[in-house]
Amino acid sequence: MTSYDVTENDTAQALGSGDVPVLATPRLLAWMEAETVRAASAHLDEGRTSVGTAVRIVHAAPTPVGGTVEITAEGPADPAQRTWTFTVRATDARGRIVGEGEIDRAPVDRERFLERLAR
Repeated sequence: MTSYDVTENDTAQALGSGDVPVLATPRLLAWMEAETVRAASAHLDEGRTSVGTAVRIVHAAPTPVGGTVEITAEGPADPAQRTWTFTVRATDARGRIVGEGEIDRAPVDRERFLERLAR
């Protein structure tokens, strides 16, 4: 679990995803994805990393500047699978669900992935 304080830089106005001073959906997604990266690292061997492959989230409630959001990511259910699905949830200081959903990540060999990218 990771906690974030919403700043002016995290708002829909600042990121261009809207015109109100509340937590922007792209920032919420970035925080959720970062939490899946941390959760995935527990299942990765040396030289491996994971890459995001799919996102299914709902941004359910606004959070104002100064608010706090806690992000959790649970999964994968079976680390032997080719794609890992993480259940993500964001809650505010009152315990209200700000957003939730699923993010898929695929474990890959870091060096091979970067070599393919360079081709």
